[in-house]
Amino acid sequence: MRILIVVATKEEVMPLISDFGCSISDFESAVCQLPATNCQLLVTGVGMVATAFALARRLAANKYDLVLNLGIAGSFDRNITIGELVEISQDNFAELGAEDDEEFLPIEKMGFGEAIFYPSTNLSNLYNLFNNFNLKNVSAITVNTVHGNDASIKKVTERLNPQLESMEGAAFFYACKQMDVPCIQIRAVSNYVEKRNRDNWNIGLAIKNLNTFAIEFLKLYA
Repeated sequence: MRILIVVATKEEVMPLISDFGCSISDFESAVCQLPATNCQLLVTGVGMVATAFALARRLAANKYDLVLNLGIAGSFDRNITIGELVEISQDNFAELGAEDDEEFLPIEKMGFGEAIFYPSTNLSNLYNLFNNFNLKNVSAITVNTVHGNDASIKKVTERLNPQLESMEGAAFFYACKQMDVPCIQIRAVSNYVEKRNRDNWNIGLAIKNLNTFAIEFLKLYA
């Protein structure tokens, strides 16, 4: 199976790079071939614009059996523990729409498109193989500005009730849908969405668990 792993930053997958012996110099072109696998790693840059552009350009010239988005994320849901891995079952461009005084008009209601996107497959039914990882399925939003203000957190929670947020997820799903390629998004929680307090974050644990998953996944499927 030919796999493309998509990440925003190489820092999120440095253990994976080290484990498979991918040369850091390969990142000059933002693409790295993972030795001894049928897998490539694409580093897009942070944010939905960078992700959609880099991924679409890659998919226009290359064929893959699966595209896997990996990254860290913030969680609105306190039932999800810091460091926990989750599988995204729905992602939403949370800011795509218009303000009508106090009301937010989503892009669908305006008649200009759609904001909600889904994976085209999932771990449990991937090639009819058992989901060895047993991850929670959660809903997410994709934003340009991560939430760190009590008022804005309350507002988006009341409107969309998301469990996670990232800056790339929905753009990843969008590009894969346009290019008609199977896709999955896996995130590790690095922090809770609250008034910004980096002392409460554990990016190291999230990256460790994310890469443990990625290495095990590739050993099974790549």
